[in-house]
Amino acid sequence: MQQEIRPLVAVDIIEQLHRQFAILSGKGRGKDGAPIITFPEYAGFSEIPDEDFLNVVTYLTSIPSNLEAASIGFIIIIDRRRDKWSAVKASLTRIAGAFPGNLQLVFVLRPSRFIQRAIADIGIKLYRDDFKMKVPIIMLNSVSDLHGYIDKSQLTRELGGTLEYGHSQWIHHRTAIENFAMTVKTIAQMLQTFGTDLAETELPNDVQCTEELLSSHTEQHNKLKDELKLAVKQGATLLTCIREPVTRSATSKLSPDELENVATVERLLAQLDETERAFDQFWSKHHLKLEQCLQLRHFEQDFREVKLALDNLMEVQAGLTDIGDSVSRVENILKERKQLEERGQEPLEKAQSLALHGDQLIQNNHYAIDSIRPKCVELRRICDDFANETKKKYDILGKSLELHKQLDKASQWCEAGIYLLASQAVDKCQSQEGAETALCDIERFLETAKDHQLLTAKDNAQRVLQKLEDVQEMFDKRQVSLKKLAAKQTRPVQPVAPHPESSPKRASPKSIRPATLGKALERFSQGYPLSPVGRGSRNYYKSLSLSLFFSHIINELIETERVYAEELQSIIEGYVSEMDNPDLIHLIPTAVSNKKEVLFGNLSEIYEFHNRIFLKELENCIENPELLGRCFLKRKEDLQIYEKYCQNKPRSEALWRQCGDSLFFQECQRKLDHKLSLDAYLLKPVQRITKYQLLLKEMLKCSKNSEGTAELEEALATVIDIIKSANDSMHQIAITGYEGDVHELGKLLLQGSFNVWTDHKKGHNKVKDLARFKPMQRHLFLYAKILLFCKKREENTDGHEKSPSYSFKNSLKMSTVGITENVKGDHKKFEIWYNGREEVYIIQAASVELKNTWVSEIRKVLTGQLEACRGRALRREWSDMCASQLCSPSLPFRRA
Repeated sequence: MQQEIRPLVAVDIIEQLHRQFAILSGKGRGKDGAPIITFPEYAGFSEIPDEDFLNVVTYLTSIPSNLEAASIGFIIIIDRRRDKWSAVKASLTRIAGAFPGNLQLVFVLRPSRFIQRAIADIGIKLYRDDFKMKVPIIMLNSVSDLHGYIDKSQLTRELGGTLEYGHSQWIHHRTAIENFAMTVKTIAQMLQTFGTDLAETELPNDVQCTEELLSSHTEQHNKLKDELKLAVKQGATLLTCIREPVTRSATSKLSPDELENVATVERLLAQLDETERAFDQFWSKHHLKLEQCLQLRHFEQDFREVKLALDNLMEVQAGLTDIGDSVSRVENILKERKQLEERGQEPLEKAQSLALHGDQLIQNNHYAIDSIRPKCVELRRICDDFANETKKKYDILGKSLELHKQLDKASQWCEAGIYLLASQAVDKCQSQEGAETALCDIERFLETAKDHQLLTAKDNAQRVLQKLEDVQEMFDKRQVSLKKLAAKQTRPVQPVAPHPESSPKRASPKSIRPATLGKALERFSQGYPLSPVGRGSRNYYKSLSLSLFFSHIINELIETERVYAEELQSIIEGYVSEMDNPDLIHLIPTAVSNKKEVLFGNLSEIYEFHNRIFLKELENCIENPELLGRCFLKRKEDLQIYEKYCQNKPRSEALWRQCGDSLFFQECQRKLDHKLSLDAYLLKPVQRITKYQLLLKEMLKCSKNSEGTAELEEALATVIDIIKSANDSMHQIAITGYEGDVHELGKLLLQGSFNVWTDHKKGHNKVKDLARFKPMQRHLFLYAKILLFCKKREENTDGHEKSPSYSFKNSLKMSTVGITENVKGDHKKFEIWYNGREEVYIIQAASVELKNTWVSEIRKVLTGQLEACRGRALRREWSDMCASQLCSPSLPFRRA
């Protein structure tokens, strides 16, 4: 593994630097700005190891920050005034052989002793060529000669100059500055690595892992911030140390070397500050994403818990089907219902609260709006279903209670009537006066019969009703007899025994009323036929149970279909038609004038279809439930009207938000006596098509391998496809910025939100470019010919719920793309590329299942294009016999 080559720093050669056999006097420069390196007098210069010499001069030549100055070439001053010619020769030889930088001039302060100076003069002439230097070597007799070439302000005091230089302090500052620079570099690398890790981290799918990830990332962030603070503190301390002379004395000035060190430290501090700002900006976005992820996981966990509680509640409610067989039983059931309602209050309140929390997350621009909004809708739907079902059950129980009270009163009336007839003495009725008295008693009693007339006459109440008729018949016959007796007679009336029919032989009403009357009422009211007697076969009752279940669903479907049609009719008559009422024209808002078709869409078309066609066809399925699937398949094309309605729904909602609170709609609602406003009823078509899906699913649960199962499955698939098409069309019409006509792209195959990366060949190193690791949020629309990339935007509409739009960003023709189905390291990713991977889009789905769905659909599109291409090639080959060979394009699939 190749290791990073690190340049020399002062701490690496600290011991060699302290020997001071070569120095760089900081700001010391020649007249043309060339840096000056001085080799002071050093007794053991020739004994310095080559490696130490090379390390020191290499380090000194790497220091100048001004690259232009360094490129001019270095000026070398060799001070050998107290030494011998041998030392001069050795110095020149070593410098010529090992100096790593460019040279401009070499100044030699030759030995001051006369003999050595003479030898030096002779030696430099003899050995000049041996030094192999391409630059002039100037031999100087004294420092005054040196001043003729270099200004005193650029020379240290040892060379007769005025430049302040302390070697120990210079080493100390260099070591501290380089240490600080290394710290800055290390922190930048740590931030870069941490940012990369954050950008590539996948968001967890549960609360605990999300909390742990948030805690871990926050802890790492805090540690890095502490490192940043320490580094800033280190730089500030270093800056203070360098400026210490000026701080101690107002008259002191920093040397050029110290000024350069100050500038270097300030530059490093500025770099550190820029790095920290970029990191803070990136962390802020990432931390917000993690917090929103944690909010989402809490919301999803609470949703699952609340949904489970609501499902249990709905299951208990669905199991309470008994409507009672007596007044006391019905009253007990009502109490049980009340207890269930009280028990369900807590989960219902939690559901409403959670839905409000979800709305708040949506308003706060949460990144997972598409996941949160359906759950809020589902919670409110279940709450409404529970409330509606509770009301429905209360209504049924109320009617059952009233019916049983009427039955009890009818039974009591029958018993009282029988008692009255039996108590009338026959002998007293033989006289005219006695007959008239008995007749008056009967007439008074019969006047009370109207108080006991039942409002229903279903089979389950027939026995009591039959008893009422029998008693009535008894009274009629007694009246006829008494009227004859009460008439004036010309001859004495002989005592006559009563006719047998006047003495009732039937049992009392209490004994004839079945104990299961309540259950029979419920079964009959739900459309079940009465069970036959005497059949004990298990298969028979299993078949009968299935038939009863289907009948129940069919009756529920038809009953809700009637209500649905009536509601649509009330909207058309109570709102649509009223918009043409001249008495109400002054109340109609300006915004809705001449926009009836926008507000109501094709509601009239939907009503006509259901009222004239679909309701009647559904009613024909009562006797043959297995025909239900066929009924839906027959009207597959007609049901497409819902897609048109859903496409118009955003426009309708926008118009309603402008004028929904007008006096016109309030007046219409008042006349109709509707509890809900118009917008609630305009949601009915959307809810209706979903209701079909649920009912078909219920039938399929219990109809495996039964007659009509295949048609039911196909019908369910049809309804689901209609719902998907309607949903897709609502997304498609929200596309903005696309220059073409989206309706000309053909059928929308798939649409959904994804994380998208684009592959760039040239990477970035700065921390502020860490954002490239973050994916783009894109909403993709797949057609047979093109793939659209859009950015989802939430637009606030006057404080109402935000409606999404999709801003067009890019498109790829499917005829030019290829697909890599699997991306290493993430099973939820796949790649879309074109023109030989000239540009690659890495796409991450929310789940593996969703990714597989898209990959499968794209594969179908590409396969279809290949087959079409091959078909065209075959036709060309047939028509053009001169073509020797045609090369079909290979399928652009890649498997990682």
